[in-house]
Amino acid sequence: MKKSILLICLLFLSTGLITFSQQQAKGKSRQKPKTVRVPEGVTAQRNISYVVNGHERHMLDLYVPKTANGPLPLIIWIHGGGWQKGSKDGCPPLRKGYTERGFAVASINYRLSGHAKFPAQIEDCKAAIRWLRAHAKENNLDPSRFGVWGSSAGGHLVALVGTSGDVNEFDVGANLEQSSKVQAVCDYYGPTDFKVFVTTTGYESHAGTHSPEAKLIGGAVLANKEKAARLNPITYVTEDDPPFLIVHGDKDRIVPINQSQLLFVSLKNARVSTHFHTIHGAGHGRPGFSAPDIEAMVLEFFDRHLKSKSGSQGTWEAFSSESTAVGNADQRGEKKP
Repeated sequence: MKKSILLICLLFLSTGLITFSQQQAKGKSRQKPKTVRVPEGVTAQRNISYVVNGHERHMLDLYVPKTANGPLPLIIWIHGGGWQKGSKDGCPPLRKGYTERGFAVASINYRLSGHAKFPAQIEDCKAAIRWLRAHAKENNLDPSRFGVWGSSAGGHLVALVGTSGDVNEFDVGANLEQSSKVQAVCDYYGPTDFKVFVTTTGYESHAGTHSPEAKLIGGAVLANKEKAARLNPITYVTEDDPPFLIVHGDKDRIVPINQSQLLFVSLKNARVSTHFHTIHGAGHGRPGFSAPDIEAMVLEFFDRHLKSKSGSQGTWEAFSSESTAVGNADQRGEKKP
């Protein structure tokens, strides 16, 4: 009888251990970033080092359609993750079929805040852009038609790339004969004024010493105001900045919508072409951002500013629009001044 009870107990214990191991394995597989499938007719070059003998994060992926009528415009994806995690592997422009619409696509990694403090992140983004220009001819890229797109921390970095095109202090390393300027910026809910960010009601936790923002600059934002000001894309806005598309949800609990509002006003006042779109009911990402109308709006933006050889020359405009997130549906209207 005692042996039977012991055997039953051992059976339950072994079953529990197997279940626990399976759950752990599932958890690990969920955490592993998925590499996007490469469409047919596209050449994929993965894990290209854009800094010679650099950090393990100094890598980019490049996807170029095999057939094209001349050099291609390039969209560069910069991932989010609070500057402390994330990967180039997701690459929404590739996933959403931009290589099938006449664009080459690049996706970059950069040093995270656990590896190096700011300005390492923007230095890396600019180094990757310069590398891509230096190797444009061999990869059939048009160096005069580069755009950037990113979300959250990536939104902050693409906005900073856009406004700091003429800021030499962030250009360090190799290929300095190449420009790190871009011709179009799509910013999804990126921070733009860190002092306002951390003092906005409901977002005060970002003022703490353990916040992602503090990890980025090496201390609390309000105790390091000069360092924080260097982070702000709005610090560097000038009239020669490229056109911007800014998209933000009004229910975002991570980055307040006033960050996009401030950038829009700053660009508008500098007479930079800007489109600011609000998604009512959307948070820090879905729902709303995957709606067909939003995806069409982004494609239209890059088509207009990167497909034409003349780029975005002509009359500037700054306007806002809005939509409502309803699951994956979208109801949209525009407001022009």
